[in-house]
Amino acid sequence: MSQDDSPIVKHSYLSSFVTLFASTSTLVCCALPALLVSLGAGAALASLVSVFPQIVWVSENKELIFLISSLLMIMGGVFQLRNRYAPCPIDPALRQACLKTRKASLSIYLISLLLLLIGGWFAFIQPLL
Repeated sequence: MSQDDSPIVKHSYLSSFVTLFASTSTLVCCALPALLVSLGAGAALASLVSVFPQIVWVSENKELIFLISSLLMIMGGVFQLRNRYAPCPIDPALRQACLKTRKASLSIYLISLLLLLIGGWFAFIQPLL
């Protein structure tokens, strides 16, 4: 059995990628357009919207996007807490893979949380200032 076939490894990576996907959607709807406009790259944003017109829909429904993203992030946080002290296999190679995956998963989750906060800043707080 290879190290990647372990259920602990698969579950940890799955929760990490779900949270990363959730936080990335908030960047696409809010932070990326605000960054491009603030850098004076409005033409780049216009060409991006012409190539991917779905960005407009995502921006118009940012509340729904943030609600779903936040729920997925909370779910990912629960998975992180639950797996924090879960037992790893006794086999040294599998144990090392388990511990390495936990560290990578936590790093991905924290980066995802940071991306969600950046997107939330540009979507809801920055317009009020």
